[in-house]
Amino acid sequence: MHANALKGSTRLQTGSSRVRDVAGHAAPRCSPVPQVPRPGPSTSSVVPAPSAPTRRVASRASATAAAPKSSDKSTPMAVSQIGLIGLAVMGQNMALNVAEKGFPISVYNRSYDKTEAAVKRAQKEGLGEKLRGYESIKDFVLSLQKPRRVIILVKAGSPVDQTIDALSEYMEPGDIIIDGGNEWYENTEKRITKVAEKGLLYLGMGVSGGEEGARRGPSMMPGGSPEAYKYIQSIVEKVAAQVNDGPCVTYVGAGGSGNFVKMVHNGIEYGDMQLISEAYDVLKTLGGLNNEELAAVFKEWNAAELESFLIEITAIIMAKKDDQGTGFLVDKIVDQTGSKGTGKWTVQQAAELGVADPTMAAALDARYMSALKQERVAASKSFPTCVTPGPVAGIDKAKLIADVRRALYASKICSYAQGMNIIKAKSDEKKWDINLGGLARIWKGGCIIRAGFLDRIRVAYERNPALPSLLVDPDFAKELATAEASWRNVAALAITHGVPIPAITSSLSYFDTYRRERLPANLVQAQRDFFGSHTYQRTDKDGWYHTVWDESFGSADSITTSGYVV
Repeated sequence: MHANALKGSTRLQTGSSRVRDVAGHAAPRCSPVPQVPRPGPSTSSVVPAPSAPTRRVASRASATAAAPKSSDKSTPMAVSQIGLIGLAVMGQNMALNVAEKGFPISVYNRSYDKTEAAVKRAQKEGLGEKLRGYESIKDFVLSLQKPRRVIILVKAGSPVDQTIDALSEYMEPGDIIIDGGNEWYENTEKRITKVAEKGLLYLGMGVSGGEEGARRGPSMMPGGSPEAYKYIQSIVEKVAAQVNDGPCVTYVGAGGSGNFVKMVHNGIEYGDMQLISEAYDVLKTLGGLNNEELAAVFKEWNAAELESFLIEITAIIMAKKDDQGTGFLVDKIVDQTGSKGTGKWTVQQAAELGVADPTMAAALDARYMSALKQERVAASKSFPTCVTPGPVAGIDKAKLIADVRRALYASKICSYAQGMNIIKAKSDEKKWDINLGGLARIWKGGCIIRAGFLDRIRVAYERNPALPSLLVDPDFAKELATAEASWRNVAALAITHGVPIPAITSSLSYFDTYRRERLPANLVQAQRDFFGSHTYQRTDKDGWYHTVWDESFGSADSITTSGYVV
């Protein structure tokens, strides 16, 4: 039931071109498609357009019986409800997910071998009637029912633009492009404007859950054209992860809001992972817990308030034996962490918005520090008289485990509070009107940061949509107060014995700073006024003031303060 056009490679045969047809049907010729420049290697694929003659889908008979006839304007070739471009791991799994949910889907990839692999896998999984692969971008587009809906899952940046340009040659006003990659939100907003000139609708849709989530049900965060969302809503609500109160997808807001929210989701993910790694370090290094004990601890934690995907997989990782040697695999992994940029973007955006995000910033810094492996090895030999981390004599393991558990949970609350505040600030600035409780709900399933306590975050924002911070929600405030002593115990123990826990201590400092009525910022502002005439406010009078603090030291009045009271 599958038909495919001529293979879209950079070098194509002329004369007797080889034609592949998955369904085994002959295919008539169609007009050639202009060539799109081929980018460098990437994990995803970009649309090309072959320069040799291409071939069409075999016949209308290749459409499945279940393919809905949603448009009288559909061509005889229009057999699929949605299309997907980019068949790396995420794209292939997403396509199979769509097909499994009953929606006929067309797929396309720059290198046709990945298209073939997707088609073969679909056949193997009993989904061959729902998934069709195409070698020609033109035939791919024409295979879609109107309004045409195309999900792009290619590398962010110029590959997306090249794909859009190729699609735009054949798409018509009212057709819809959905970018499902980790794209910078401002790029999405530029593309919305660009494709609108051709009458096309555009969505930037964050997708979280990794390859397994893409196959079984991810969390999806579409933003952009509300009209476009109406045309994909019935599909994505079936494809998304399902939780007790509905599918893990919602229309986020206008513009680049979907990409922005996914970016912050990833920033929270950075914080979560770093916090867990610090808890592991304290338990292993200072508590002396072995891998079996650590696996048991994380498994137990996953059955209570810390229940989450990341805690669950940590328990599995701890218990995994090395199949290429003795011992446990995690102990053989080099202590260097990679990153793809979304965590950095989150920290940068927080700074531009004036929102504190110390937990995520600490997590990002920890990744950068981990990259300095050779320097760290050399530095470890440069301070022989300093504290060397190791098991603490006579430590009460049970108490340590309980303390670390509370410290981790309290720090996690702070990290999510920071992420929600970043989203809120950007939503206010851009007038996106993002529903924070709604985001917490769709993160309950499918995504990497899915966790049981997200439902309580949802409840907190539903109870008070104007909540300034999760820290002051009555329920979370009680839990933070309960965890305080353990939190400080863990911080003091780690600092005393030389184990860095930057995300946990940053979270504790964030908590202490936020709940303190008066900070030493008065001195900082006085210093700014001393050397830069930046002025200050007084606690006992209204207005702004400047003081010449010491004429002999160079502190002087400034023309920039002439409008202020002095």
